[in-house]
Amino acid sequence: MKIVLASNNQGKLKELQAMLSPLGCTLVCQGDLGVPEAPEPYRTFVENALTKARNAAQCTGLPALADDAGLCVDAFGGLPGVDTAYYATQFGYEKSDANNVRALLEQMQGVSNRRAAMVSTLVAVRSAEDPEPLIAVGRVSGLIAPEPVGSNGFGFDPVMFIEQFGQTFAQLPTEVKNAHSHRGQAAQAMVEMIRSRWLP
Repeated sequence: MKIVLASNNQGKLKELQAMLSPLGCTLVCQGDLGVPEAPEPYRTFVENALTKARNAAQCTGLPALADDAGLCVDAFGGLPGVDTAYYATQFGYEKSDANNVRALLEQMQGVSNRRAAMVSTLVAVRSAEDPEPLIAVGRVSGLIAPEPVGSNGFGFDPVMFIEQFGQTFAQLPTEVKNAHSHRGQAAQAMVEMIRSRWLP
């Protein structure tokens, strides 16, 4: 089964392809199929993911999978949330993972409550009109580290310190991260749903 991934993020594609491998499906980035990015006007992960999935399915006629994920910082009332990818641009930086981390650490200076969560919401649809989208959510709590550590992963992984492991996500081996990350949790749940509801 071929599923279009409603994203052009190569890190996300690689992670999700590995996580969905038990299904024997192939994920294809929407950009490779000429799908334009969908607008993401909503304030929740699930609404944005559903919009992206429906857009990709509409443009390709294929089943589609979308991930809307982000960092929710306690001290900021859950923000940046759905604006995570563009976080740095609020502070005059170019959009990039490194600048997002830099901006976050600057904003966290002098903040004692460093609790945060990484949240991933996966939505899959069989078609653009699918009345029963599959929705899986993964959430991992941790602390914002004082400086980036580790070279694995992407996004905020270098500053997301996971107390259970005593390391940041970017320090963990890929297979450990994938098994325990927010996206890993959501993907495991999604695999079970696709297997039970979509496959004969």
